[in-house]
Amino acid sequence: MGPYSDLFDELRVVTAGGELDLTTVPAFARDLEDARHGSGRLLLIVDLRGVTFMDGSVLDPLCAAWCDCRGRGGWVRVVRTRRGLDLVFRAVGLLERFPRYANVQDAWQDVPADRAVADRPA
Repeated sequence: MGPYSDLFDELRVVTAGGELDLTTVPAFARDLEDARHGSGRLLLIVDLRGVTFMDGSVLDPLCAAWCDCRGRGGWVRVVRTRRGLDLVFRAVGLLERFPRYANVQDAWQDVPADRAVADRPA
């Protein structure tokens, strides 16, 4: 796993790769907390494109980040391309809170993956 954070004004991107499970999620949670340092509005994109497996243990830190960002007038958007990761969000009813974005640019522009596909010309 190789999560890291980037900072661009009030936008922060946290990227994770490999497996996110009970043994690796503490490092991921720390990355999410580190990205939320400071005060003021916060826009957070969590890029999970490199994640090969994810279990439900990732949802607590993601929901904590969502609550923190929303409380500060911002948002959290999750980039993921593996449909299997959607099963984790679907199992607990969080697909609406965390819609799927195909890449960081789409997340920044709030173009969910399903809408991006529907909007492309045939």
